Amino acid sequence: MRPHLAACLAAAVAAGLLVLVQAELLAGVLSGRFTTAVLLPLALVVAARGLLGWARGIFAGRTATAVKSALRRRLLSRFQEPDAGSARSGELVTLAGRGLDALDAYLTGYLPAVAVAGVIPIAVVVRLFAADLGTAVIVLLTLPLIPIFGALVGWTTRAVTRQQLEALTRLGGHFLDVVRGLPTLRAFGRARHQASVIQQVAAAHRTATMRTLRVAFLSSLVLELVASLSLALVAVPVGLRLLSGSLDLHTALLVLLLAPEAYIPLRAMGTTFHAAMEGVAAADQAFSLITPGRDHAQIRVQAPDLRTPDRDHAQIRSQAPDLRIFGRDHAPPAIRLEGVTVRYPGREDNALDDVTLEIAPGERVAIVGPSGAGKSTLLHVLLGFVTPSRGRVLIDGVDLTGLDLDEWRRRLAFVPQRPHLFAATVAANISLGADASPDEVRTAAAAAQAAEFVEALPYGYETELGERGANLSAGQRQRVALARAFCRPSAEVLLLDEPTARLDGRSEAAIVAATRTLSEGRTAIVVAHRPAMIELADRVIRLSDHAERGAA
Repeated sequence: MRPHLAACLAAAVAAGLLVLVQAELLAGVLSGRFTTAVLLPLALVVAARGLLGWARGIFAGRTATAVKSALRRRLLSRFQEPDAGSARSGELVTLAGRGLDALDAYLTGYLPAVAVAGVIPIAVVVRLFAADLGTAVIVLLTLPLIPIFGALVGWTTRAVTRQQLEALTRLGGHFLDVVRGLPTLRAFGRARHQASVIQQVAAAHRTATMRTLRVAFLSSLVLELVASLSLALVAVPVGLRLLSGSLDLHTALLVLLLAPEAYIPLRAMGTTFHAAMEGVAAADQAFSLITPGRDHAQIRVQAPDLRTPDRDHAQIRSQAPDLRIFGRDHAPPAIRLEGVTVRYPGREDNALDDVTLEIAPGERVAIVGPSGAGKSTLLHVLLGFVTPSRGRVLIDGVDLTGLDLDEWRRRLAFVPQRPHLFAATVAANISLGADASPDEVRTAAAAAQAAEFVEALPYGYETELGERGANLSAGQRQRVALARAFCRPSAEVLLLDEPTARLDGRSEAAIVAATRTLSEGRTAIVVAHRPAMIELADRVIRLSDHAERGAA
């Protein structure tokens, strides 16, 4: 930044000298004091001012690019350190992208304008004192009005601009977290609710943006009005004195040409100030994140509202209740797949090829086979995420395509291979919108063998999890996902997609024990590779690379 500031100051001094020379030459030509031969030097001065502005813009643009690149490198390297905290990628992307891009207006507009405003008005006032004392006094008294009014409005601008950036960051972080967990939200019937939450966050950002624009337009109006009135106070007396003969034409022209040049830099500084404030706010947040121990507020992205309305988990206590699984309204259904074939768009091979399978109510079935055989696709078909290209799925004899999918998913409990945990509390992640009381949340965690490590967290069930459950191990994340399934008493069908993949022996044993309890009295379809999970099944179905038909 130091070379950039030095270059801005040097350019401002040169521009100030050229303004004085240009006014002197133009006033002399118009008044007849100089001959038309002076037009060539005048054209050279005008060209020099234009060239100076162009060079300043080029240098400022390169400096802005270098500063943003350096900030982004430091910001990204900071988040690779172990003490970086639980910052989320959504806020980081918003800050490093859209946020730091706003620094262009500060580095290429505001800083050069400040340098110019600190030099040219002083040079103009000094020359006016030498040319006409009365005009110089008027300019000297009215010039401070522009920065004074600009500062008064600028304080409000800084506050509303910071609110706008925070709203944008909140929108980016929340939206990314929701999109990543969209399959989980759909499976648990919370996708529509999150759509309304995103609309609310977007509306907050829109409101903050409109508030910022109103303040910016108000500031421009104030600055233009003050500058216009100040120029009128100069022009009217000069015109009257010129008519009365108490002021010569050359001096009058020089005053009228120089007076606007004293106000233009201050008006330009006020105009660029509003455009630069978003970049300044982004830089403040970036420095607060890359400088350990600095006393700045961390960016906080609004966590997804995963709870059911009118349910509050703030009163969850550490003592574990008696283990029990709540009753269900329906008996487990019979599931039948008839010639189900699935081909994804743009693929030549079928993900599932003519699969026929019948699962009795309450039966536990293990689906095994190599990667790419279509095991996860089979679960997605049952979830209603994928519609078969051919064939059909019958639930108690009724075609799945004719059922209300939201109602059907309320009868399911889904544990994916890589469960998505939201940036919310442990309790909110377990309940995930279920109509579950704090006692039921604790019961579900204990049944999933998650209560021990949850109660050891700093705030127990009210501990805020990092993005994707970053502050939990893989086994702990899997047990939280199992607790979600336990927290759905209406679930009659259990779908598990390799829940013990990439887990150590202790975590796998805990997951297997919890799954055995969870699958009691339910129809369970488990995609598995590990022998411990396969042993839980009443029947094993193998899918080959070409998805052979399942057989009992």
